[in-house]
Amino acid sequence: MTVTLNHTIVPARDHHAAARFFADVMGLPVLPPAGRHGHFAPVRVNDQLTLDFMSVPAPEGHHLAFDVDPATFDAILARLRAAGVPYGSEPGAPDNGRTDHPLCARGLFFRDEAGNLFEVMSPA
Repeated sequence: MTVTLNHTIVPARDHHAAARFFADVMGLPVLPPAGRHGHFAPVRVNDQLTLDFMSVPAPEGHHLAFDVDPATFDAILARLRAAGVPYGSEPGAPDNGRTDHPLCARGLFFRDEAGNLFEVMSPA
């Protein structure tokens, strides 16, 4: 069996709001609450992976990076623009409004309210 990441915990101030924000931007489904007391708000990323958003008192942001195809990148960029969410081409400038990523043809970074830095990369 190969090693596959099943889920990771993403810290948030409000796990439901954070999951909805991420899912809306990325075009992904939010799953029903999970965990013994429903303390996770999972978002299905692909067949193997969920991001399980969890409320914590003082969230420290994580960096999560995603490879996407060009059509998915275009859709994510359109949703960010429509929602007025700042994005940028570098981790130190996630609000410069550019997509000229240093490691791929097109890429961007955006943050959520807890400081999580999401990176989206496309080969074209």
